[in-house]
Amino acid sequence: MKTASATASILFLSTLVIAGMMPRHSEAASFDCTKTDLKADEKAICDNRALNDLDVKMVTTFELISGLLPMGNRGELQDQQTTWLKTRQSCNADNDCIAKAYEARLKALMGVYEKIGRPL
Repeated sequence: MKTASATASILFLSTLVIAGMMPRHSEAASFDCTKTDLKADEKAICDNRALNDLDVKMVTTFELISGLLPMGNRGELQDQQTTWLKTRQSCNADNDCIAKAYEARLKALMGVYEKIGRPL
């Protein structure tokens, strides 16, 4: 069991590293930066490489964890993501606020990841 858990952890972390090395093409991971109707937080993310990188990391982490969760737990994770997006949007164009929102969400997602394989 520990070997399977260690293998899953290595695979998960390797995927995050590879995703972080991929080139960006006018897109954050979760939306198209070329759209004309971007919200203030989305524009700030598109204009700031560090925020864009946090977006890529968060979306990659969210998608990986979502795929690892049993079907019955995915709805709750999606609801939490929707709530978090509203929090991020409330930051408007405040880069520090957006960065803190991403850091909090990544911490929460890693908490979910650590519980996978154990009763949730």
